Amino acid sequence: MSKSKHFSPTNPTRRDFVKNSALAAGGALLLPNFLAAKAHIDGDDTIKVALVGCGGRGTGAALQALLTKQNVKLVAMADAFRDNLDEAYKVITSDDIMDWTGAEGNVKSRVAVPEEHKFTGFDAYKKAIPLADVVILTTPPGFRPMHFEECVKQGKHVFMEKPVAVDAPGIRRVLEAAEIAKQKKLNVIVGLQRHYQKVYRGWVEMLQAGAIGDITTSHVYWNNDGVWVRGREEFSKKAGRPLTEMEYQMRNWYYFNWLCGDHICEQHIHNLDVGNWVKNAYPVRAHGMGGRQVRVGKDFGEIFDHHFIEYEYEDGSRMFSQCRHQPGTMSRVTEAFQGTNGSAPQPGVLLTRSGHELFKHDSRNDPNPYQVEHDELFEAIAKGQYKYADAENGAKATMTSILGRMATYSGQVVEWKDAMASNISLMPQQFDFKATPPVLPGPDGMYACAVPGVTKVI
Repeated sequence: MSKSKHFSPTNPTRRDFVKNSALAAGGALLLPNFLAAKAHIDGDDTIKVALVGCGGRGTGAALQALLTKQNVKLVAMADAFRDNLDEAYKVITSDDIMDWTGAEGNVKSRVAVPEEHKFTGFDAYKKAIPLADVVILTTPPGFRPMHFEECVKQGKHVFMEKPVAVDAPGIRRVLEAAEIAKQKKLNVIVGLQRHYQKVYRGWVEMLQAGAIGDITTSHVYWNNDGVWVRGREEFSKKAGRPLTEMEYQMRNWYYFNWLCGDHICEQHIHNLDVGNWVKNAYPVRAHGMGGRQVRVGKDFGEIFDHHFIEYEYEDGSRMFSQCRHQPGTMSRVTEAFQGTNGSAPQPGVLLTRSGHELFKHDSRNDPNPYQVEHDELFEAIAKGQYKYADAENGAKATMTSILGRMATYSGQVVEWKDAMASNISLMPQQFDFKATPPVLPGPDGMYACAVPGVTKVI
């Protein structure tokens, strides 16, 4: 195909597409982006990737991007901490990646990250983004709005993990950037991977088509033992000095709302998102209860260890939500739906009202949805297609989880419209390791947590 062929939205070349996505940034475009676009015009079909956030999920996402069939290269890495970056680089360039992706082999030949393209600190993302065509955003979610905003400003395609914010001001920033991303025809995929999982795609399509009638009640669950916890002493010992409070909270980020949003946001968002997807709607209000009974102590920050929420949709139907992090308790991570003509007791299964099996998905040989996300994203980019605009739903799915947190923390009925309009920001005033984070421990080392009936969320 001639290099002089004009870009066409219906039949663009891959080089045209990357070029025009970058140039769409207009006056906000930085010189490095122009040079990257020029490389594509001159015939280099490499899709350059920057990884922002080098923890476990970021390492896995980078590997999955590099395992796609496209000509992909990792060219830049960024993280607040150098040891995170070094560990991720070690894993990505290792000879055996089976433990991370389920795929054998290595991707070392696709890694081209010189020392000068390894960036650390709070502003590291600003240095990595200009070097790439696609940016993987996998830092703690509190940073997602500002990172996504910068990617869109610079005309980059994006894979970003869920959740995409931790408070309503962050959600509004993501929604605004999502609209600009659509205008620039930037592909954006959010790591709500059930949308890329064969069993869910077929099941939800049938439910939306009325296979069990109108959905009257939804039940969504993320109940299990919980996740890692990182003690202050562990990292102080590694550093050879006491950590600043900001450093400690960043290391133990799961337990602080400004970084994580509580586990209802960080994990249960998956199930809440499926509930919304089946209904093809978002809740109008929520109320519920929650607290912390088991997971308490200095290293568990301020988040709850259990939530129960009743969400209401505009049509009057309800979604009943449970999430719990308590070791030794029953584990259940799934979704179920009741319709006027039958039920869907688990993903891939449909029953009549009398319990007769209408459908059961055979999931043998289904592809890994974490890999499918990247396969589809990079295929679209390679073909010059604009196909994925997940950011809006990602933001509203995140807002659904924030709405639930607001309801359990306050003990009140919280309306969606009021939650969306909230100006309460959880984020720090300054991003610096010596700065004061939004919450501090008391004299006993414990962090205050929400008190239903007392805590204000609007």
